[in-house]
Amino acid sequence: MFDYMMSKNQMKIRDEVRELVKWVPRQMILDMDLDKIKFPKEFLREAGRRNLMGCRYPKKWGGRDMDWVTTCMIMEEVGTLGYEFACVFGVGAELVCDAIILHGTDEQKEKYVKPLLKGELFAAECLTEPRGGSDFFGATTKAEDKGDFFLLNGQKRFIVGAEGADFFLVYARTNPDAKPQESITCFIVDRGPGVEVKYLYGLMGCRGGGTGRIIFRDVKVPRKNVVGKLHGAYAVFNTMMIPERLGTAAMTIGAARPALDIATQYTSRRKAFGQVINQFEGVSFQVAEAAMLLDASRAMAYVTARAVDAGADMNRVRRMVSQSKKFITESCQKVVHNCMQVMGGIAYTNVFPVERIYRDVRLASIWTGTSEVMSMIAAHEWYREYFAQKAKAQTRDHELDAAEATEEEKIYDDDDMWKKEW
Repeated sequence: MFDYMMSKNQMKIRDEVRELVKWVPRQMILDMDLDKIKFPKEFLREAGRRNLMGCRYPKKWGGRDMDWVTTCMIMEEVGTLGYEFACVFGVGAELVCDAIILHGTDEQKEKYVKPLLKGELFAAECLTEPRGGSDFFGATTKAEDKGDFFLLNGQKRFIVGAEGADFFLVYARTNPDAKPQESITCFIVDRGPGVEVKYLYGLMGCRGGGTGRIIFRDVKVPRKNVVGKLHGAYAVFNTMMIPERLGTAAMTIGAARPALDIATQYTSRRKAFGQVINQFEGVSFQVAEAAMLLDASRAMAYVTARAVDAGADMNRVRRMVSQSKKFITESCQKVVHNCMQVMGGIAYTNVFPVERIYRDVRLASIWTGTSEVMSMIAAHEWYREYFAQKAKAQTRDHELDAAEATEEEKIYDDDDMWKKEW
């Protein structure tokens, strides 16, 4: 995040995160990429020991009473280690904790949030299923009400932390005959009898996070482990979209940053045709574009984080978060592409980490909601916002500022249909 937009306290925390980043052994990064480390528990323990996880939550539960701007800054800094470090950092401390802090009971916060933020427990979110990803209401995992407990059966896949988590935040269908918004419940499910990690995926990148498929067979989930209201998971999911997608955007900035750093150094030393290659516009312009895209991404992340912190209208926040996730993840992929391009063949080897960064950031525009889903949400919210403003006559009617602004040439199939839809 930009130095001049942060407070002294935020700068202090940033420096603390940078110390954590320097603490991580080089071999841990290499072993995660080789899947020799299945889940980086030591990293999360150290982050917890330094009180760097869940900074925006109340101190009462282990946080630091900070805000979303600080969280984005932290996610960016953690992301510089590698995208998967930020993924496992964010899934537990930002996604799972967020659901319990906002919707859970004090008993749940005491039992799960406090030790998680201390790095003593590890958590994973279970949303995606073999037959559905972005389709939240398409969940087929079921939890049957047995009175004091629920009997959970089903499968979840692509679960970051499946291998290492001590407990899971699971969405399951509890009221199949109800309308979609009232059919699903969110549960805290402890690892235990009936919880099986069936398969760990061989991933293109983002390795070492224990990403796997989980099968739940007749798992007894205590009634007290319902997060929020029974059949009320939709409310949980709505709030989770902010940490899922804004957090993902911020961490992608951090993941792309080392590629630009490496490419800048390389192009300042490498010579071709008798001169340093950063003297060629074909090279320097690509580096300049990468720097521009990172700055634009930070600006978008910061403004969106400020909107969330300021309590902006949730429909507008949904649009801004969706736009940020799409723009930032795609821009950062372009950043890494440019960096690999100007370095040439050497960047395609493992002599430099650019090839690993390239593989890792490809996930960014897929997980926690694809770019296409982000566009769909942004479009829907934009049209709704536009017609709401027009109804209040808050803006100038620019359509009239034309020399021949007559109605007879403006022909529509149905003048009012579009407005009614939004």
